[in-house]
Amino acid sequence: MKRRKLLQNGTKVSEVGLGCMSFAGFYGATSEAEAHRTLAAALDMGVNFLDTANIYGMGVSENIIGSFLKGDDTKFVIATKGAVWDNPETGKRGFNNSCDHLRAELELSLTRLQVEQVALYYIHRRAPEIEIEQVMETLLAFKAEGKIGGIGFSEISPASLRRACAVGPVDAVQSEYSLWARYPDLGMLQTCAELDVTFVPFSPLGRGIFALHTPDPARFKDGDFRKGTPRFTEPNFGYNVARVRAFKALANDLGSHPVTLAISWCLNRGPHLIPIPGTRSAEHLAECAAASDFPMTPEIMARIETTLPVGWAHGDRYTTQQWIGPEGYC
Repeated sequence: MKRRKLLQNGTKVSEVGLGCMSFAGFYGATSEAEAHRTLAAALDMGVNFLDTANIYGMGVSENIIGSFLKGDDTKFVIATKGAVWDNPETGKRGFNNSCDHLRAELELSLTRLQVEQVALYYIHRRAPEIEIEQVMETLLAFKAEGKIGGIGFSEISPASLRRACAVGPVDAVQSEYSLWARYPDLGMLQTCAELDVTFVPFSPLGRGIFALHTPDPARFKDGDFRKGTPRFTEPNFGYNVARVRAFKALANDLGSHPVTLAISWCLNRGPHLIPIPGTRSAEHLAECAAASDFPMTPEIMARIETTLPVGWAHGDRYTTQQWIGPEGYC
């Protein structure tokens, strides 16, 4: 597995990481044993970059990783997140970027992961009532204390990134990015490249739409993140499946798996991208990891763009409620 730079200090990781949200059952039931098999397979494949968060199963994902590590922080480079919380006064989910809240959540994450430091700590969502400069000061303090190795933000705008970088080094920005979610092409990829910030695409497989077997929305369980989202709801879903069918035919013509081709496209959008496909299956992870060795060419990239041009997807990627938090910028 090839390596790419993740942190400003030169830390390199596998150019394909592993998103661990599915360990908490976001896309169907799983078990700790199955997740541990996937983590062991990741090491065998050379995948050493894990992405998790405190709210994935309210600590379940972090606990599973911690029980696998058993205090050995040399196996993986780990990124986790804080700032999303359930407000005890209102009972509603919101965002808290205060120093006290972030410190408390970071300590809980470290305990669950059974490590003394996480390589990268993201602000999962910005809370607009606290300026990003103040949030940066909090994160820089955590870094000085040795609790985090690098600083990241999730789903922020290029303008917010510039403000943050004016205070101190930002190591990574995470946003949804794939062949069916191209919003970061409108400025974020370019800004990250300019400021030497790693861009970490989550859901690079379109929440399963590029899998060999097309997901069936009728079988989505309660709690499945995709249930009710516009792109997985008819008539949008039928239109999307028809367009993706052509992409899968292209992958077949190239002797590739559609998962491998979709992630290879992502890797070839810039040397500062490190996609983190999520899976709870070692078999599926192998399809993702194979993208590191796929012989991509400009001609193949052009064929992909012709098959799935910018803006091809039908329906929004989020519901109105899910759009609360991500920053818009175009």
